[in-house]
Formats: sequence, C-alpha cells, structure tokens
Amino acid sequence: QVQLVESGGGLVQAGGSLRLSCAASGRTISSNSMGWFRQAPGKERELVATMYWSATTNWAYYADSMKGRVTISRDNAKNTVYLQMNSLKLEDTAVYYCAAGFTVGKALRTTDEYHAWGQGTQVTVSS
Repeated sequence: QVQLVESGGGLVQAGGSLRLSCAASGRTISSNSMGWFRQAPGKERELVATMYWSATTNWAYYADSMKGRVTISRDNAKNTVYLQMNSLKLEDTAVYYCAAGFTVGKALRTTDEYHAWGQGTQVTVSS
C-alpha cells in the first residue's frame, strides 16, 4: 500500500511559480503512472498532468488547462514526483492532489484510473 503526501503549496502572486512535491512511502512508485489533479471550489477534480511508462520510456501528458506552464517529473531515488508550475493565474487556485495508478502504456486521465491519492495541498494565486 502506497501513501502519498503532497507539499509545496501556498500563496503566490499571479505570474509566479511554485513547485509541488509528492513524496511516496510504503512502496516504490518508480514503475507507477503518476498524476497531478486539482480541484477548485464547486468544481470537479480535473487532471493537470500525468506521467506513464510505455515500453522503456517515461512519457508525460498535460491537460490543456495548464499546458506550457507546468512540468511533471519524478526522482526515483527520492520516491518523489514533482509538479513545476510557472506563470500562475488566478484561475489556477485550487487544491492540488497527486495520485498513483497501476496501468501503464497510456496516459491515465480520469480519477477512477488511480488507486492511491494524497491529501492535497492548497495553491492560492492572488492578484
């Protein structure tokens, strides 16, 4: 059973940057698909970015909402996944969650494709 803990959220001005971290414990996540989602008040949880293995290559997929402004990466030695967010906008304000999935070979884009979730970290973008 893997446990995920997000950190790195906070208050940032529009145009600023944040790097979120997702530290895993209990088992290695090096072979997992890993995703970052976000949920704003009154809205559904939506995908921001995901990493997945296909053959021996680790691929990244970015949702349109933040494409070009975010980068997902992983450090297997630290059993940690990151989300670098740049040029943040007011509408990026949300709770950000990381998630782990078993399926490989494709981008996991929906919440029901993931089997483990962190508790979330709040990102607030101010004007």
